[in-house]
This record gives sequence, structure tokens and C-alpha cells, in this order.
Amino acid sequence: MAHPSAKPAKPHHGQGHLRIIAGEWRSRRLSFPDAPGLRPTPDRVRETLFNWLVAHIEGARVLDAYTGSGALFLEALSRGAADAVALDSNPAAIAALRDNLELLRCPRGQVIQSDAQRYLNGEPKFTFDLVFLDPPFHQDLLPTTCALLEERNWLSANAWIYTESETAPSTLQLPGNWRLHREKKAGQVYYALWQRSDA
Repeated sequence: MAHPSAKPAKPHHGQGHLRIIAGEWRSRRLSFPDAPGLRPTPDRVRETLFNWLVAHIEGARVLDAYTGSGALFLEALSRGAADAVALDSNPAAIAALRDNLELLRCPRGQVIQSDAQRYLNGEPKFTFDLVFLDPPFHQDLLPTTCALLEERNWLSANAWIYTESETAPSTLQLPGNWRLHREKKAGQVYYALWQRSDA
């Protein structure tokens, strides 16, 4: 809904752009809505992450719980993930991601408009081998989301979990059976890869 303003609105195209780095759709450029808090994982961070995951993507079942632009979700599908679920509560982001899947003629991805924690409070019909967690910052969403993944049995025995956070991974208070595998920092963002053990 438009709200009256004392100043005339500046022209704004309302579009962001992302590039798929590798795989089936390598170098494809896609659009997504330019919305507050929607910050795609930068190319170089994505490249590092998928280098870490190179042996684990093919055939994986993937969850992108705060998908936003869909950059991680689409990159995983491009690189051979068997199936992927993307969640976001922003209807414009979800509509754009569905359009992008159609544009790519990909039948494998499932895009759901839902709050991640509400979805994860449900009963799992299957488990995930790889989960991407890049929630809005400064809302303390990571610990609760990770606890739900573990307690509600959403994860396969040796699942991989990727996190982006505004604080160091060691401060996140994640489940005790998750081992920190790799971590780096880009600007003000910490990103880390964890592996779950079934202990």
C-alpha cells in the first residue's frame, strides 16, 4: 500500500540481480525483488561454501529456511541437489523465486511461503541432508531454528548445516552434536559450516 509522503518518491526499479556460479545453470542471471533485509549471499561467499560442499551436493535433499533471493537454493539445484525446499514469509520474494524456477524449467524445487519456525514446528515427512540458515540479523532466530531442526528430527544422520550470523559461530549456542567444520568472515558477516552427528 502506498503512503502519502511530503517528498516525491525517487524512481526505483525494485529489482536485485543474482548470478548462478556453477552447474547446470552456470552464469545465468536472475532477478529478485529489492526488499528490506533481503541480502543475497555474495558470490565469493557462495563460491567458498559450495567448494566446501562439493562432495555433498549431488543427490542431496536441501532446505533453505530463510531463502530470500533464493541464491543458495538455486545454486544447490544447479549443482545437482536431488530436491530442495525454500521457505520465506515475504510473498514478493516467494513469487519471484517461483518465476525463476519456471524460467529455469526446474521441476525439483519446492517454494513455500511460510515462517521458517512455524514450518519446522510441523511433522517432518522426510529429512534433509543439507540446510542453509541465513536469517534476518539481530532477531536471535538461529538458536531457535537450529533447536527445532534437531528436536523435531528434520535432519539426516550426518547432515550439513550452513549458517550466516552477525556474531562469531562460537557464540551461537547451537545443538551440542553439531561440529563446527569450517568458518570464515566476510565484512561484518560470519559464515560457517557445521556437521551433525547422530550421537
